[in-house]
Amino acid sequence: MKIAIDVSQIVYGTGVSRYTENLVEALLNIDHKNEYIIFGTSLRQHGKLKDFQRKISKFPNAKVKIFYYPLALFELLFNKLRLPIIEKFSGPVHILHTSDWIEPKVNPQVTKKVTTIHDMITFLFPTTLPKRIINNQTKRMNIVKKESDLIIANSQTTADDVAKFLEIPQEKIRVIYLAVPSRFKPQSEDKINQVLSKYKIKKPFILSVATQEPRKNIQKLIDAFEKINKERDDVNLVLTGKYGWGPLLDVVPNVIQTGFIEEEELIALYAACRVFAYPSLYEGFGFPVLEAMACGAPTVTSNSSSMSEIAKDAAILVDPRSEAQIIKAINIVLDLKTEDYQSMVRASLTRARKYSWSRAAHETLKVYEELARKFS
Repeated sequence: MKIAIDVSQIVYGTGVSRYTENLVEALLNIDHKNEYIIFGTSLRQHGKLKDFQRKISKFPNAKVKIFYYPLALFELLFNKLRLPIIEKFSGPVHILHTSDWIEPKVNPQVTKKVTTIHDMITFLFPTTLPKRIINNQTKRMNIVKKESDLIIANSQTTADDVAKFLEIPQEKIRVIYLAVPSRFKPQSEDKINQVLSKYKIKKPFILSVATQEPRKNIQKLIDAFEKINKERDDVNLVLTGKYGWGPLLDVVPNVIQTGFIEEEELIALYAACRVFAYPSLYEGFGFPVLEAMACGAPTVTSNSSSMSEIAKDAAILVDPRSEAQIIKAINIVLDLKTEDYQSMVRASLTRARKYSWSRAAHETLKVYEELARKFS
Protein backbone atom coordinates (compact mmCIF):
# COMPACT_ATOMS: atom_id res chain seq x y z
CA MET A 1 0.00 0.00 0.00
CA LYS A 2 1.27 3.48 -0.92
CA ILE A 3 0.27 6.22 1.52
CA ALA A 4 0.76 9.92 0.78
CA ILE A 5 0.80 12.43 3.65
CA ASP A 6 0.92 16.21 3.20
CA VAL A 7 3.37 17.71 5.74
CA SER A 8 3.42 21.29 4.43
CA GLN A 9 1.97 22.60 7.68
CA ILE A 10 4.91 21.52 9.85
CA VAL A 11 6.71 24.79 9.05
CA TYR A 12 4.29 26.83 11.18
CA GLY A 13 5.01 25.45 14.66
CA THR A 14 1.32 25.09 15.57
CA GLY A 15 -0.64 22.22 17.10
CA VAL A 16 -1.43 20.93 13.61
CA SER A 17 2.31 21.09 12.86
CA ARG A 18 3.15 18.98 15.90
CA TYR A 19 0.39 16.52 15.07
CA THR A 20 1.68 16.00 11.53
CA GLU A 21 5.33 15.67 12.46
CA ASN A 22 4.80 13.31 15.40
CA LEU A 23 2.26 11.14 13.59
CA VAL A 24 4.51 10.61 10.56
CA GLU A 25 7.46 9.65 12.76
CA ALA A 26 5.31 7.29 14.82
CA LEU A 27 3.85 5.65 11.70
CA LEU A 28 7.31 5.05 10.27
CA ASN A 29 8.44 3.56 13.56
CA ILE A 30 5.65 0.97 13.64
CA ASP A 31 5.02 0.28 9.96
CA HIS A 32 7.84 -1.12 7.86
CA LYS A 33 5.61 -2.81 5.29
CA ASN A 34 3.81 0.02 3.52
CA GLU A 35 5.40 2.75 1.42
CA TYR A 36 4.99 6.37 2.53
CA ILE A 37 5.14 9.35 0.18
CA ILE A 38 5.79 12.36 2.39
CA PHE A 39 5.31 15.60 0.46
CA GLY A 40 5.17 19.28 1.28
CA THR A 41 5.74 22.73 -0.10
CA SER A 42 7.10 26.02 1.19
CA LEU A 43 9.02 28.84 -0.40
CA ARG A 44 10.30 30.86 2.53
CA GLN A 45 10.51 28.07 5.11
CA HIS A 46 11.46 25.06 3.01
CA GLY A 47 14.48 24.59 5.28
CA LYS A 48 12.15 23.20 7.94
CA LEU A 49 10.86 20.65 5.44
CA LYS A 50 14.45 19.71 4.59
CA ASP A 51 15.18 19.26 8.31
CA PHE A 52 12.22 16.92 8.61
CA GLN A 53 13.37 15.06 5.52
CA ARG A 54 16.75 14.45 7.19
CA LYS A 55 15.04 13.30 10.38
CA ILE A 56 13.07 10.55 8.62
CA SER A 57 15.76 9.62 6.08
CA LYS A 58 16.62 6.54 8.18
CA PHE A 59 13.33 4.91 7.21
CA PRO A 60 13.76 3.05 3.90
CA ASN A 61 10.00 2.95 3.23
CA ALA A 62 9.68 6.77 3.31
CA LYS A 63 10.08 8.83 0.15
CA VAL A 64 10.09 12.60 0.64
CA LYS A 65 9.07 15.08 -2.06
CA ILE A 66 9.65 18.77 -1.29
CA PHE A 67 8.38 21.51 -3.58
CA TYR A 68 9.59 25.10 -3.52
CA TYR A 69 6.27 26.79 -4.20
CA PRO A 70 4.45 29.15 -1.85
CA LEU A 71 1.79 27.29 0.10
CA ALA A 72 -0.63 29.94 -1.16
CA LEU A 73 -0.09 28.60 -4.69
CA PHE A 74 -0.98 25.04 -3.60
CA GLU A 75 -4.05 26.44 -1.85
CA LEU A 76 -5.08 28.25 -5.04
CA LEU A 77 -4.57 25.18 -7.23
CA PHE A 78 -6.04 22.55 -4.91
CA ASN A 79 -8.65 24.37 -2.81
CA LYS A 80 -9.94 27.11 -5.12
CA LEU A 81 -9.35 26.16 -8.75
CA ARG A 82 -9.51 22.41 -7.97
CA LEU A 83 -7.48 21.78 -11.11
CA PRO A 84 -4.64 19.30 -10.57
CA ILE A 85 -5.02 15.83 -9.17
CA ILE A 86 -2.57 15.17 -6.35
CA GLU A 87 -1.08 12.14 -8.07
CA LYS A 88 0.72 14.56 -10.40
CA PHE A 89 2.78 15.64 -7.39
CA SER A 90 2.90 12.53 -5.21
CA GLY A 91 2.81 9.84 -7.88
CA PRO A 92 0.24 7.00 -7.79
CA VAL A 93 -0.94 6.29 -4.23
CA HIS A 94 -3.66 4.23 -2.58
CA ILE A 95 -4.30 6.56 0.38
CA LEU A 96 -4.01 10.36 0.71
CA HIS A 97 -4.00 11.77 4.26
CA THR A 98 -4.70 15.49 4.63
CA SER A 99 -5.28 17.72 7.66
CA ASP A 100 -8.07 20.11 6.62
CA TRP A 101 -5.40 22.44 5.18
CA ILE A 102 -4.76 21.66 1.54
CA GLU A 103 -7.47 19.46 0.06
CA PRO A 104 -6.37 18.15 -3.35
CA LYS A 105 -8.61 16.26 -5.74
CA VAL A 106 -7.96 12.55 -6.15
CA ASN A 107 -9.13 9.94 -8.59
CA PRO A 108 -11.54 8.03 -6.32
CA GLN A 109 -11.18 4.92 -8.42
CA VAL A 110 -7.48 4.79 -7.56
CA THR A 111 -7.00 6.78 -4.33
CA LYS A 112 -9.00 6.96 -1.11
CA LYS A 113 -8.81 10.06 1.04
CA VAL A 114 -8.77 10.48 4.83
CA THR A 115 -8.75 13.88 6.50
CA THR A 116 -7.91 14.77 10.08
CA ILE A 117 -10.12 17.56 11.41
CA HIS A 118 -8.57 19.24 14.44
CA ASP A 119 -11.40 21.54 15.50
CA MET A 120 -14.56 23.29 14.36
CA ILE A 121 -13.71 26.79 15.55
CA THR A 122 -14.90 28.34 12.29
CA PHE A 123 -18.45 27.23 13.06
CA LEU A 124 -18.42 27.59 16.84
CA PHE A 125 -16.52 30.86 17.36
CA PRO A 126 -16.53 32.78 14.08
CA THR A 127 -16.25 36.14 15.86
CA THR A 128 -12.82 35.16 17.21
CA LEU A 129 -11.34 34.67 13.73
CA PRO A 130 -10.44 36.99 10.84
CA LYS A 131 -12.95 36.85 7.99
CA ARG A 132 -10.31 35.54 5.58
CA ILE A 133 -9.69 32.48 7.76
CA ILE A 134 -13.41 31.82 8.13
CA ASN A 135 -13.95 31.92 4.37
CA ASN A 136 -10.97 29.69 3.58
CA GLN A 137 -11.75 27.14 6.25
CA THR A 138 -15.43 26.96 5.31
CA LYS A 139 -14.45 26.15 1.73
CA ARG A 140 -12.02 23.46 2.93
CA MET A 141 -14.64 21.88 5.14
CA ASN A 142 -17.08 21.72 2.25
CA ILE A 143 -14.44 19.91 0.18
CA VAL A 144 -13.78 17.49 3.04
CA LYS A 145 -17.49 16.78 3.41
CA LYS A 146 -17.85 15.96 -0.28
CA GLU A 147 -14.58 14.15 -1.00
CA SER A 148 -13.05 12.51 2.09
CA ASP A 149 -13.88 8.84 2.54
CA LEU A 150 -13.20 8.85 6.29
CA ILE A 151 -12.61 11.55 8.89
CA ILE A 152 -10.20 11.35 11.84
CA ALA A 153 -11.19 13.56 14.78
CA ASN A 154 -8.68 14.19 17.57
CA SER A 155 -11.30 14.04 20.34
CA GLN A 156 -14.90 12.99 20.86
CA THR A 157 -15.71 16.68 21.19
CA THR A 158 -14.39 17.35 17.68
CA ALA A 159 -16.15 14.26 16.33
CA ASP A 160 -19.49 15.44 17.72
CA ASP A 161 -18.95 18.93 16.29
CA VAL A 162 -18.03 17.51 12.87
CA ALA A 163 -21.18 15.40 12.82
CA LYS A 164 -23.30 18.38 13.88
CA PHE A 165 -21.96 21.19 11.70
CA LEU A 166 -20.85 19.27 8.60
CA GLU A 167 -23.67 16.74 8.83
CA ILE A 168 -21.22 13.89 8.33
CA PRO A 169 -22.51 10.54 9.62
CA GLN A 170 -20.79 9.29 12.78
CA GLU A 171 -19.95 6.03 10.99
CA LYS A 172 -17.55 7.98 8.76
CA ILE A 173 -15.69 9.48 11.75
CA ARG A 174 -12.92 7.82 13.78
CA VAL A 175 -11.74 9.33 17.07
CA ILE A 176 -7.98 9.04 17.54
CA TYR A 177 -6.48 10.86 20.51
CA LEU A 178 -3.18 12.64 20.10
CA ALA A 179 -0.20 12.59 22.46
CA VAL A 180 3.00 14.43 23.28
CA PRO A 181 6.57 13.23 22.73
CA SER A 182 8.35 11.43 25.57
CA ARG A 183 10.72 14.39 25.99
CA PHE A 184 7.88 16.22 27.74
CA LYS A 185 8.65 15.12 31.29
CA PRO A 186 9.86 16.54 34.63
CA GLN A 187 13.23 18.27 34.33
CA SER A 188 16.36 18.64 36.44
CA GLU A 189 16.76 21.73 38.61
CA ASP A 190 19.89 22.71 36.66
CA LYS A 191 18.02 22.81 33.36
CA ILE A 192 15.09 24.64 34.92
CA ASN A 193 17.31 27.26 36.53
CA GLN A 194 19.10 27.98 33.24
CA VAL A 195 15.81 28.79 31.53
CA LEU A 196 14.42 30.78 34.45
CA SER A 197 17.61 32.82 34.58
CA LYS A 198 17.47 33.54 30.83
CA TYR A 199 13.94 34.94 31.02
CA LYS A 200 14.37 36.50 34.50
CA ILE A 201 11.55 34.40 35.96
CA LYS A 202 11.31 33.75 39.69
CA LYS A 203 9.32 31.05 41.41
CA PRO A 204 6.49 30.68 42.16
CA PHE A 205 4.83 31.46 38.85
CA ILE A 206 1.68 30.66 36.93
CA LEU A 207 2.29 29.59 33.34
CA SER A 208 0.06 29.82 30.28
CA VAL A 209 1.08 28.73 26.78
CA ALA A 210 -0.93 29.86 23.77
CA THR A 211 -0.86 31.80 20.55
CA GLN A 212 -2.37 35.18 21.32
CA GLU A 213 -5.86 35.22 19.79
CA PRO A 214 -9.31 35.93 21.25
CA ARG A 215 -10.35 32.28 21.63
CA LYS A 216 -7.45 31.56 23.97
CA ASN A 217 -9.02 33.88 26.57
CA ILE A 218 -5.64 35.21 27.72
CA GLN A 219 -6.98 38.62 28.73
CA LYS A 220 -9.43 36.96 31.12
CA LEU A 221 -6.49 35.12 32.73
CA ILE A 222 -4.55 38.39 33.05
CA ASP A 223 -7.52 40.07 34.69
CA ALA A 224 -7.85 37.16 37.12
CA PHE A 225 -4.12 37.27 37.86
CA GLU A 226 -4.25 41.00 38.62
CA LYS A 227 -6.65 40.28 41.48
CA ILE A 228 -4.60 37.26 42.66
CA ASN A 229 -1.47 39.38 42.62
CA LYS A 230 -2.96 41.96 44.98
CA GLU A 231 -2.93 39.29 47.70
CA ARG A 232 0.17 37.43 46.46
CA ASP A 233 2.68 39.95 45.17
CA ASP A 234 5.42 37.29 45.06
CA VAL A 235 3.67 35.36 42.25
CA ASN A 236 4.28 36.07 38.56
CA LEU A 237 2.27 35.15 35.48
CA VAL A 238 4.35 33.90 32.55
CA LEU A 239 2.77 34.02 29.09
CA THR A 240 4.49 32.06 26.34
CA GLY A 241 3.47 32.09 22.70
CA LYS A 242 3.52 34.29 19.63
CA TYR A 243 0.97 36.89 18.60
CA GLY A 244 -1.71 35.52 16.29
CA TRP A 245 -4.47 38.07 15.79
CA GLY A 246 -6.96 40.17 17.71
CA PRO A 247 -6.57 43.03 20.23
CA LEU A 248 -3.26 43.45 21.98
CA LEU A 249 -3.22 42.29 25.59
CA ASP A 250 -3.71 44.76 28.40
CA VAL A 251 -0.75 43.60 30.47
CA VAL A 252 -0.47 44.35 34.20
CA PRO A 253 2.60 44.33 36.53
CA ASN A 254 4.30 40.98 37.24
CA VAL A 255 3.24 39.53 33.87
CA ILE A 256 6.21 38.22 31.89
CA GLN A 257 5.76 37.69 28.14
CA THR A 258 8.42 35.48 26.59
CA GLY A 259 7.02 35.36 23.06
CA PHE A 260 7.64 32.15 21.14
CA ILE A 261 10.34 29.96 22.72
CA GLU A 262 12.00 26.75 21.64
CA GLU A 263 10.56 23.46 22.81
CA GLU A 264 13.43 22.59 25.17
CA GLU A 265 12.89 25.83 27.08
CA LEU A 266 9.12 25.38 27.03
CA ILE A 267 9.46 21.97 28.68
CA ALA A 268 11.55 23.52 31.44
CA LEU A 269 8.87 26.15 32.09
CA TYR A 270 6.15 23.50 32.24
CA ALA A 271 8.22 21.56 34.76
CA ALA A 272 8.98 24.64 36.87
CA CYS A 273 5.60 26.34 37.14
CA ARG A 274 3.53 26.17 40.30
CA VAL A 275 0.34 25.92 38.25
CA PHE A 276 -0.45 25.75 34.55
CA ALA A 277 -3.52 27.79 33.60
CA TYR A 278 -5.30 27.25 30.29
CA PRO A 279 -8.80 28.80 30.31
CA SER A 280 -9.32 28.61 26.54
CA LEU A 281 -12.87 29.02 25.26
CA TYR A 282 -12.59 26.02 22.95
CA GLU A 283 -10.03 23.45 21.81
CA GLY A 284 -10.28 20.58 19.38
CA PHE A 285 -7.65 18.80 21.49
CA GLY A 286 -5.53 21.26 23.47
CA PHE A 287 -1.88 20.19 23.23
CA PRO A 288 -0.63 22.54 25.99
CA VAL A 289 -2.85 20.86 28.59
CA LEU A 290 -1.33 17.45 27.88
CA GLU A 291 2.20 18.87 27.54
CA ALA A 292 1.95 20.53 30.94
CA MET A 293 0.55 17.42 32.61
CA ALA A 294 3.28 15.26 31.07
CA CYS A 295 5.82 17.55 32.78
CA GLY A 296 4.01 17.17 36.11
CA ALA A 297 2.36 20.58 36.22
CA PRO A 298 -0.82 20.88 38.31
CA THR A 299 -3.34 22.22 35.82
CA VAL A 300 -6.34 24.55 35.77
CA THR A 301 -8.26 24.40 32.52
CA SER A 302 -11.71 24.82 31.02
CA ASN A 303 -14.66 22.59 31.81
CA SER A 304 -15.74 22.66 28.16
CA SER A 305 -14.93 21.04 24.81
CA SER A 306 -11.95 18.68 24.64
CA MET A 307 -10.06 20.13 27.61
CA SER A 308 -12.30 18.46 30.17
CA GLU A 309 -12.28 15.32 28.02
CA ILE A 310 -8.48 15.14 27.96
CA ALA A 311 -7.71 16.25 31.53
CA LYS A 312 -10.74 14.77 33.32
CA ASP A 313 -10.36 14.69 37.10
CA ALA A 314 -6.57 15.18 37.02
CA ALA A 315 -7.06 18.95 36.63
CA ILE A 316 -9.24 21.60 38.23
CA LEU A 317 -11.91 22.49 35.67
CA VAL A 318 -13.46 25.96 35.50
CA ASP A 319 -15.91 27.95 33.44
CA PRO A 320 -13.47 29.91 31.23
CA ARG A 321 -15.82 32.91 31.16
CA SER A 322 -15.88 33.15 34.95
CA GLU A 323 -13.06 35.25 36.34
CA ALA A 324 -14.12 34.25 39.85
CA GLN A 325 -13.76 30.54 39.10
CA ILE A 326 -10.34 31.03 37.52
CA ILE A 327 -9.16 32.99 40.57
CA LYS A 328 -10.51 30.41 43.01
CA ALA A 329 -8.95 27.44 41.15
CA ILE A 330 -5.51 29.04 40.87
CA ASN A 331 -5.58 30.03 44.54
CA ILE A 332 -6.46 26.45 45.49
CA VAL A 333 -3.29 25.18 43.81
CA LEU A 334 -1.16 27.98 45.23
CA ASP A 335 -2.41 27.12 48.75
CA LEU A 336 -1.85 23.36 48.54
CA LYS A 337 0.40 21.82 51.19
CA THR A 338 3.35 19.78 49.95
CA GLU A 339 1.66 16.37 50.21
CA ASP A 340 -1.50 17.50 48.41
CA TYR A 341 0.52 19.37 45.79
CA GLN A 342 2.59 16.27 45.03
CA SER A 343 -0.61 14.27 44.76
CA MET A 344 -1.77 16.66 42.03
CA VAL A 345 1.60 16.37 40.29
CA ARG A 346 1.24 12.56 40.25
CA ALA A 347 -2.31 12.87 38.92
CA SER A 348 -1.04 14.99 36.01
CA LEU A 349 1.71 12.50 35.18
CA THR A 350 -0.64 9.52 35.38
CA ARG A 351 -3.22 11.17 33.13
CA ALA A 352 -0.63 12.12 30.50
CA ARG A 353 0.66 8.54 30.29
CA LYS A 354 -2.72 7.40 28.96
CA TYR A 355 -1.89 9.00 25.60
CA SER A 356 0.91 7.88 23.27
CA TRP A 357 1.94 8.50 19.67
CA SER A 358 2.49 4.78 19.17
CA ARG A 359 -1.15 4.13 19.97
CA ALA A 360 -2.26 7.01 17.74
CA ALA A 361 -0.14 5.63 14.89
CA HIS A 362 -1.55 2.09 15.25
CA GLU A 363 -5.10 3.42 15.20
CA THR A 364 -4.34 5.64 12.18
CA LEU A 365 -2.84 2.69 10.33
CA LYS A 366 -6.08 0.78 10.95
CA VAL A 367 -7.93 3.62 9.20
CA TYR A 368 -5.62 3.31 6.17
CA GLU A 369 -6.17 -0.45 6.10
CA GLU A 370 -9.92 0.03 6.38
CA LEU A 371 -9.86 2.32 3.36
CA ALA A 372 -7.61 -0.04 1.42
CA ARG A 373 -10.16 -2.83 1.85
CA LYS A 374 -12.62 -0.69 -0.15
CA PHE A 375 -10.54 -1.59 -3.23
CA SER A 376 -10.93 -5.32 -2.56
